[in-house]
Amino acid sequence: MSRGHFITFEGGEGAGKTTQVQLLKNFLENKGVSVVLTREPGGSPAAERLREALLGMPEHLGSWTADTECLIHFAARCQHIADVIEPALSKGHWVICDRFTDSTIAYQGYASGVDQSRIRSLQHWALKDFEPDLTIILDLPVEAGLSRAASRGSASDIYERRTKEFHNSVREGFLDIAAKNPTRCYLVNADREASVVAASIRQAIDKRFG
Repeated sequence: MSRGHFITFEGGEGAGKTTQVQLLKNFLENKGVSVVLTREPGGSPAAERLREALLGMPEHLGSWTADTECLIHFAARCQHIADVIEPALSKGHWVICDRFTDSTIAYQGYASGVDQSRIRSLQHWALKDFEPDLTIILDLPVEAGLSRAASRGSASDIYERRTKEFHNSVREGFLDIAAKNPTRCYLVNADREASVVAASIRQAIDKRFG
């Protein structure tokens, strides 16, 4: 059995990742592809516990340091790969993940100031040479993304509550990641109708794996 493909979706708050992940799953399954959907932080029972600790921190307890956030993300990611991603890929499934290492680089590195060399060291230790076959980066203006996120009506997490300057740094981080990794990353204008964005993503899939 041939190994499956690993596709990740990245972008700032309100970029539409959840919608596009589901649309891509439907597209691939209609072509006869077996798809496993997952997310980060979390994705496996143990990693979901770390997600709760990270994103659900009550405001009265303060906040995690950026270094601690980075370590929690990689701890959850290491378990996620072992429990879900690698077994699925080995069985020939395609795995689509809502966020992965690039989010840690953008949020904890570019926006929170964790030294990039530390993140790369953690990445090498925890993941070795494991990385996505394709990363879709959904880009849109920060104001539009935060407005979308607020309109969902759900409680905001620790990242959604941060400043506009923080989110601008996240966006700049993702744009820089895309520019530095043109073979792996595909940048998509997400400030359009969902169906138009989905069509652009399908083109990337066909070009890379068709």
